[in-house]
Amino acid sequence: MIPRLDARKIAARAPETLAALRAGAMESGFLTVYGTAITPARMRFVLAAYRAFFDLPETVKRRVDMAATGSNRGWGAPQSEQVDPEANPDYKQVFDCGFAVPDSGLSVYAENLWPDRPEGFRQVIEAYYRDAMEVATDILRGIAEAIGEDPRFFDDKFARPMALLRGNYYPPRPDWAGEKDFGIAAHTDYGCLTLLGTDGVPGLEVLTPEDNWVPVRADPGEFIINFGEMLEIWTGGRVKATLHRVRGSAEERISVPLFFNPDYDTNVAPIGSGRVVTAGEHLQKRFNETYVHLKTG
Repeated sequence: MIPRLDARKIAARAPETLAALRAGAMESGFLTVYGTAITPARMRFVLAAYRAFFDLPETVKRRVDMAATGSNRGWGAPQSEQVDPEANPDYKQVFDCGFAVPDSGLSVYAENLWPDRPEGFRQVIEAYYRDAMEVATDILRGIAEAIGEDPRFFDDKFARPMALLRGNYYPPRPDWAGEKDFGIAAHTDYGCLTLLGTDGVPGLEVLTPEDNWVPVRADPGEFIINFGEMLEIWTGGRVKATLHRVRGSAEERISVPLFFNPDYDTNVAPIGSGRVVTAGEHLQKRFNETYVHLKTG
């Protein structure tokens, strides 16, 4: 079962809500959350901005094609990612932006590529990015307390977060698609916490402990939360990273995940283990395995 929680009760540390939060983090690896500062109207506005971008001619989108860079900033064409090496490259399109640190020399902090069209796109997305990170921070504090850590444990690890905001466009499932073709194939997220806003169209499926794929959806203004490999490592397995996928349907779908990850140099080895696992090295390795244009062999 995937818990559905009120963000205001997470912030208030309501005991029943924290218990459900703990169960979601440790058992299903997924939650849905409502009542955040991001309203349904705001989410629809953001979704409309991404839709307007994805509706542009390919020749226009190619001007900010991430395939021409050494990073994951800008537009990703269909089949530019392969999250499952046993499946074909994913048929979705994406637009990625993130936290930029000029002259860092690190691709996870690369400069963003912004299109000239649609008008106002950059302003809408940058404002949402800032606000979504605040929502993610609040939920992460709740997670920390729910699993028995100081609620501020994560705060100083996100001064320069490797936080990637993505717009996903899933077209209707193509006629040519076979058993190895997905909007996004089965995978676990690579980082810490994912805050996913969607247009409400079904499509996301989560693998249960019984090996069944079950749908999970949320209307605009409600968020799907899941956890990545990095947080599973960091918490010594107390928080679970769960396989999920989008097979696709007859309807097009837009989703907006914020992949909320800590600073590059953060040690994400199990708390108290004395080991060192650098967040940036883990994330860059996984990116290099996924983005077709970053693969080395």
